[in-house]
Amino acid sequence: MANERNQQNLTSLRGSLTGVETFYVVDYQGLTAGQLSQLRKNIREKGGQLIVAKNTLINLALQESGRDFSDALKGPSALVLAQEDPAGVAKALSDAAKGNDKGIPAIKGGFVEGNRVDVRVVERLASLGSKQSLLGELVGVLSAHL
Repeated sequence: MANERNQQNLTSLRGSLTGVETFYVVDYQGLTAGQLSQLRKNIREKGGQLIVAKNTLINLALQESGRDFSDALKGPSALVLAQEDPAGVAKALSDAAKGNDKGIPAIKGGFVEGNRVDVRVVERLASLGSKQSLLGELVGVLSAHL
């Protein structure tokens, strides 16, 4: 019989993944507790959530929804869910990686709006800026022509 704690974690993970169309798989090993706490805060401000769980549980939860990330789930992994602003959450991850000399958190893969993407796409998404700033630019361009 499976461990009851693992069953509870898997149920919680399934619930968190319900309705999420964008998430990133990252390697967080090497971050101090303070850095991890700051990263969680920055991601939360962008409308995201950082979930640290066992790779086996992450893999089970993702495969149940038809998403296979078994190749990216090697070593310590965390899921970063982006409910509101995928580019903003990617930028928060990128800024955190640039903020330390180890380049951590390292992005292993992603799932953006229903499509699996590689690391380069996530990095390009991070360079776009937040959804709010992109909408502001669009309004500026549209109003300039009036």
